[in-house]
Order: sequence, then C-alpha cells, then structure tokens
Amino acid sequence: MGEGDCTGLGERITEAGTEALVQGICFKTGPPRTVGVELEWIVHEPRRPRLPLPFERLDAAYAALRALPLSSALTVEPGGQLELSSRPAATLTECVSAVRADLTAVRAALRGHGLVLSGHGTDPWRPPHRVLRQPRYDALEASLDRAGPAGRSMMCSSASVQVCLDAGYEEPGPLGFGRRWHLAHLLGPVLVAAFANSPLLSGRPTGWRSSRQALWDRIAVGRSGAPPLEGDPRRAWARHVLDAPVMCVRTDDGPWHVPEDLSLREWIRGGGPRPPTRSDLDYHLTTLFPPIRPRGHLELRMIDAQPGDDGWLVPLAVTTALFDDPQAAETAYRTVKPLAERAGHSPAPHNPLWRDAARLGLTDPELREAATVCFTAALDALDRIGADTGVREAVASFTRRHVLRGRCPADDVLDPLSEPAQGRSVRS
Repeated sequence: MGEGDCTGLGERITEAGTEALVQGICFKTGPPRTVGVELEWIVHEPRRPRLPLPFERLDAAYAALRALPLSSALTVEPGGQLELSSRPAATLTECVSAVRADLTAVRAALRGHGLVLSGHGTDPWRPPHRVLRQPRYDALEASLDRAGPAGRSMMCSSASVQVCLDAGYEEPGPLGFGRRWHLAHLLGPVLVAAFANSPLLSGRPTGWRSSRQALWDRIAVGRSGAPPLEGDPRRAWARHVLDAPVMCVRTDDGPWHVPEDLSLREWIRGGGPRPPTRSDLDYHLTTLFPPIRPRGHLELRMIDAQPGDDGWLVPLAVTTALFDDPQAAETAYRTVKPLAERAGHSPAPHNPLWRDAARLGLTDPELREAATVCFTAALDALDRIGADTGVREAVASFTRRHVLRGRCPADDVLDPLSEPAQGRSVRS
C-alpha cells in the first residue's frame, strides 16, 4: 500500500484477532536454512567528511545506484544513510559473495559522484540532519522528539549491521525457535561490546563505545524495548505489539496524526480517530525497533556498522555460526546464560547489562570472557558450515586483534585521541 492510500477499506481488527495473527506470522518455524544481512553506511565526501550533503546531490547519486543491477534491495535512511538488504541466501558464503559484488558496484558508482561509504555506528563528524521529507519520517520524528534528541540522532546519524536468521525449529533444542530467541537476547550484549564502533557523535566523544546503542537506550521502552523473555515467545511478542505505542495514524490527506500515549490495544478499543485495520497493524509492526525483531525470521539489530570494506562480514559470520551450528549454539547459550543475572528484570536494551556493553565494550571482564569463548566456538563452527578461507581468516584476525585483547573497533577510534597526553599528535 502506498503512503497516499492510508485509511483504505481494510478489515477492522480485534484484540483477539490481532494476538492470533501476530503469533502466526512472527515466528516461521522450520530448519534454519537461510541467512541475510542489512548493511547501513554513512555517506560523505572522502576528503571533507564534515561537509553536509544537500539532498539534491544525494538524490542524484542514489538515482544512479538504483539503476544498477543489484541483488540487494537499496533504500535510504532519513539522514541520507545508505542501506543494502541482501536476499535470503542458502549459505553464509552465498550471502557474502552476493553482498560483496553489490558493494563493489555501489562504491564504484558513488565514486563517480565524489562520494564514499564509511562504516561507523554513528556519524562521527556531522550533527543529525534529516534529508528525507516523507510522512512516515515526519511522524516518527514528532513521536520520538517527545522523549528528547536521541530519536533524531538515531534516525539521521546511526548505521548498523543487521543479521537476519531463520527462527528455527518448532521443537526444543539448540536450533529450536524458543532457544534461539533467548540466545539472541543473551548474546546481544556480547555482540554490542565486541563490535562497538561509535564512540563519537557530532564530532565529540560521548563516553560510550557504542553511542548508537546509547541512543536506543534513551528511546522509549515501548518503541525500542524487547518483550519479557519468560514464557512463550509468540505470546509475549503479540502482547508487546498490542501494548506498544502507536507511532501514527495515517491519513490520505494532510499530516499523519501522531497520538500521545495511545497503544494499539487502546486504539482497537476505540481510543483513536478511526478504527484500525489490518493495514494499520502491518504498519504498526514496522514502527517497533527492539534489538531482536521477529519478522517470521529473527532480525538482530544491535550491531554497529563496522570499519573497512569487509568489516561487516565478521559479525555476520560469527552470528551465523553461533546460531546455525548446533555445537556452537549450545556452547554460546551455556556461556551467555549467566549474564541474565546482570540484566535483571528490565527489558533489553534498557538494563544494566546492555548499558555496560555499550559503555565499556570488552573492557568489561565478564563480557570479554564470554566473547572469547563465543568467538572461539564460532571459528570452529565456520569450518563445519562451509565458510570459505577468507571469511575464516577475517574472523580469526578480528578475534586476535580485538577480542583476545579486550578491545573493540571503538578503541581503535579512541586511541589517537589520547595521543597528545603521550607526546604524539592527534591524527585526523
């Protein structure tokens, strides 16, 4: 449905019908067979990264990209960040090969427009500035602004590596959907800490190794939080959807209505300007941004964008190995399960464990120990799931350079900033 056809004549929804429908579509169970990745990038001039890019220039560059024969879907985020979303791939190797080919074509086309891609969890140079003017983003901005400035920074200055994996088997076990759901939430802080790569925002250190994750922590729980992990994941997510705040009520004419303190459940009960329809439910699902989002498959959203041309493949490979290899999955689950005590009863990412991961990275001893075990298990599993030599070497190099030393990519960014105190000059 296009944004110009918003109210429609769709069937009205009920509470019971909504709960049943969401439970039926959120976890598509079966053997874990496919993997995908969504890559967001900061776009800038190579020699003048602090230069704001006008919409007209970005629009011309992106028009050229849309003419390319890419296998990935190409979209643009509100601040002009570029996103490539791969198709589901049958193997990790197939996914990496397809995305690499698309990135090669995209980078070449952008060079023709004097632009490059950079992997940072947050734009380290420029303040947030929205270039897309669409009803969805007008409504999202208005809604998020009620809680402070973090929402605008998230919309316009953040970028991530999002790993997409099948939900898993219906039956219990290391590859069952219930175990994978829990593993994602317990492994999430380890991934945040290991791949933290956003210590700067608007040109300044923030005190967090993952400023991107800190932004999500400052966005309302109903919009960015996870449901309770106790009990059946399907039921917990369906109830979370019903109780989550409605971002907007779309209209065919004029600005979309942005309600305050209206949940989907209350809207169904008559609290909105009109009754909600199935189309409204589908749209509501796209406005919820927990760290793990069930969309039939599992979408892991907590990993910062990574540096370098191929930095993104390391979190993709590690996460795939830890979820899809039964032996590695069992090792990872046993390793991260004790971390639940530090999380307490608050939902991810709004709890002490996730905050420590974002602020401290792998300088946190417990997270470092967990990451060491998990990355070692992933390295062993990559051979079993058929990863090629280049992928295995990339993961091994990251493990040696960062994990085993209690470091993350953010530490590489921060190191030069401390050099004056040691008698050296700050590198740009």
